[in-house]
Amino acid sequence: MNETPLLLSVEDRVATLTFNRPDKLNAMNARMMDALLEALEHTQTDEEVRVVVITGAGKAFMAGADITEYAQQSRADFNRFQSRGRSVYAAIEGHRCPVIAAVNGYAFGGGLEIALACDLVLATDGARAGLPEIQLNLIPGGGGTQRLPKKIGLNRALEMLVTGEPVEVRTLADWGLVNHVFAKETFAAEVRDFAQKIAQREPAPVRMLKQLAHAAWGGVDAAHLAMETQLLEGYYLSEAGQRQIQAFYQRSLQRQARS
Repeated sequence: MNETPLLLSVEDRVATLTFNRPDKLNAMNARMMDALLEALEHTQTDEEVRVVVITGAGKAFMAGADITEYAQQSRADFNRFQSRGRSVYAAIEGHRCPVIAAVNGYAFGGGLEIALACDLVLATDGARAGLPEIQLNLIPGGGGTQRLPKKIGLNRALEMLVTGEPVEVRTLADWGLVNHVFAKETFAAEVRDFAQKIAQREPAPVRMLKQLAHAAWGGVDAAHLAMETQLLEGYYLSEAGQRQIQAFYQRSLQRQARS
C-alpha cells in the first residue's frame, strides 16, 4: 500500500508520467488511475510544461487492469473505475500539450487504450500491443472499440478485437498507429530527443495545431463511447460476466502460487 503508483517529473519543459508498478507489469488499479488523472490535471495548469510523456517502469508500458482488484469490484466501484478511466482519456485528448505514449514494453488492454488516446506514439523494438479482453469473454471499456478502428481501419481493428491477439509495434507502425520504433538500448534517449523537438517550439501554435489536427480527425463519438460503457457494464455485472471474471481471477491466483 506504500507504493507510489505513478511518478511525475518535469525536466526541460517535458513532464514524464511513469506507471510505477513494475512487479505487476504496471497493471492499472484505482490508485494508479486517480494518480494519473491528478498528474494530467496538474500538467494542464503548469505553464512550464510543454510536452507530456507517458511511459512505464520495468518491462511493461501497462498490462491492462489489475485483475485482482477488478474481479472484486462492486457495482459502485466498477462504475467509478470506468468513470475515472473516461476522465483520463478525455484529459489526454483535451490536454493543451501534445501527449506522447512512450511504449517501453507490453501495452495490453487499458495500456493500449491510453496509447490510443495519446497524440503521438513511440515504441521500443520488440514491444507488443493488443486488446485481449475477448480472451476473458469481455470487451474493452476504455474507448478501444472506438479509437482503434479510427486509427488503423475497421478490418484490422476488428481482427485485433475479436481475436485478442497482440501485434508487434513495427506492424502497428506500418498501420499508422505508432510514429517511430526505436532500439531498446537507445529508447529513453530517443524519446527525450523527440519530446525536446516539440518542447522547443512556441506553445501557442503547437496547441493550435493539436486542436486543428483533432478537429480534422473528428475524434470519437460520445454516443458510441456511451454504448461501449453500457454494453460492458451490462455484461460485466451479469452472472455470465462475473463467472468469466472469477474464473480468470482464480487462474491468476494459481499462477501466482506456482511462481
